[in-house]
Amino acid sequence: MTRPPRHRRVPTKAAALAVGVPEATIRQWVRRGKLTRYGTPGRAEFDIAELTVIAKGPDR
Repeated sequence: MTRPPRHRRVPTKAAALAVGVPEATIRQWVRRGKLTRYGTPGRAEFDIAELTVIAKGPDR
């Protein structure tokens, strides 16, 4: 899998705001394999396109 372009990645707080869930939910989705985490060890980033698909999904 290739990394999404930098301009499509957002930090945890923005990811949570984008889909209307708490930041803890974003972290749970990563642990469960539902969401891919990018970035460095101290800075998590998420693909906004992947977040959009998850937000539209029935099992959010």
